Amino acid sequence: MIDVNLINGIALAFEGDAVYSMYIRRHLILKGMTKPNKLHQEATKYVSAKAQARLISFMLEEQVLTEKEEEIYKRGRNTNSHTKAKNADVVTYRMSTGFEAVMGYLHMTENLERLESLISWCIQKVEGYR
Repeated sequence: MIDVNLINGIALAFEGDAVYSMYIRRHLILKGMTKPNKLHQEATKYVSAKAQARLISFMLEEQVLTEKEEEIYKRGRNTNSHTKAKNADVVTYRMSTGFEAVMGYLHMTENLERLESLISWCIQKVEGYR
């Protein structure tokens, strides 16, 4: 087994992207959305680089993250991915990558209670600022 603390930020973000997206999709389906086009439109409000950068900004501002989670965020944000976002500037994309790294880290360390707590927090934030 590999020590999760040694995994680079991009790999953690890769995991976190899938995990966060899955939780959001399930949330939307359980809200009664079933049409693929509508699901995609709604999911974008939670999982786009812009949405994730906004959420991580709120998390940092409201001091929601633990010290370790903030460290993981910075690791993800500061890692050079060698790719560009389709619909976001570099700063937004990097913040989003840091957000995803936190989600990936929590999932890979099997800290599901904390992961689900942060995702619930994100859902409430997104639904509160529409």
